[in-house]
Amino acid sequence: MEEGDRLMRYWLFKSEPSTWSWDQQVAKGDAGEEWDGVRNYQARNFMREMKVGDRGFFYHSQKEKAVVGIVEVCATAHPDSTTDDERWECVEIKAVEAVPNPVTLDQIKADERLEEMVLVKNSRLSVQPVTEAEFKVVCGLGGL
Repeated sequence: MEEGDRLMRYWLFKSEPSTWSWDQQVAKGDAGEEWDGVRNYQARNFMREMKVGDRGFFYHSQKEKAVVGIVEVCATAHPDSTTDDERWECVEIKAVEAVPNPVTLDQIKADERLEEMVLVKNSRLSVQPVTEAEFKVVCGLGGL
């Protein structure tokens, strides 16, 4: 899984379904959508590290608290169109596939293989890295 000489990286993107849902993401097709509105420096810095082709989990926060889909970064960090403040940047992502069996936060917390996952340690961060091993475990739990 290499892109040039760089290994693919994995991420998790959290969204409140009432604001931006998996179904809305899927409806955008290959054009994808800006992951805009992030106003946390750590999350922004993670987006600055992303490359086209990186994969990520689409995570519904709030009530559902579950990984519901797989996305792919389709445009690298650029100015966030929702603000004139040049400090804020975002990437663009597109839906790749739905997770057949959404993986809940409780399932993730209960799996000792995932005890170091950022989602477990810092569940408030809206954009976060995921290791390749964690990505594979969650995909397995989700039926992929």
